[in-house]
Amino acid sequence: MHDAVRIGIVSISDRASSGAYVDQGLPALQDWLGRALHNPVTFDARLIPDEQDLISATLVELVDAGCSLVLTTGGTGPALRDVTPEATLAIADKEMPGFGEQMRQISLRFVPTAILSRQVAVIRGQSLIINLPGQPKAIAQTLEGLRDADGQSLVPGIFAAVPYCIDLLGGPYLETRSEVCAAFRPKNAQRPAAG
Repeated sequence: MHDAVRIGIVSISDRASSGAYVDQGLPALQDWLGRALHNPVTFDARLIPDEQDLISATLVELVDAGCSLVLTTGGTGPALRDVTPEATLAIADKEMPGFGEQMRQISLRFVPTAILSRQVAVIRGQSLIINLPGQPKAIAQTLEGLRDADGQSLVPGIFAAVPYCIDLLGGPYLETRSEVCAAFRPKNAQRPAAG
């Protein structure tokens, strides 16, 4: 039996939230997580504008609602309206800098402008909050990592570390599909495969 998990997904975009174009962030997150996890997932989805106080309030609301993991997309660049990292850090108990470092390493394989991205990851209470890039393709690349033509991992995606982080916070035991993203846990933290 797989643990049920509640995941908050937040797309941050002035234009999509006002209806100027169709949001692609939420469907991309839901699709990837649906393919990656064996667990039954309840999604708490939000589409909001780039307003720092609203972003912070939304993250707090999702954590308080019991989301063990909250993923945001959008608002992490250098533009004046990009305030997602500030809003995330404002409500953090702990910062987890390795996630942002790894996301930029992955993105640099594709575009030199990856150094302009300011994604952060934090812990609030017993929840992990991660700012992801805004483009659906980049979301999948950073979560999943890079593989060579034979399917061997070249650069691990950040999601490989997410299940163990959530274990350490006392959350549900996330089980991934290894063909999408193999979770890494030390031997003493592994459970037998669920039937």
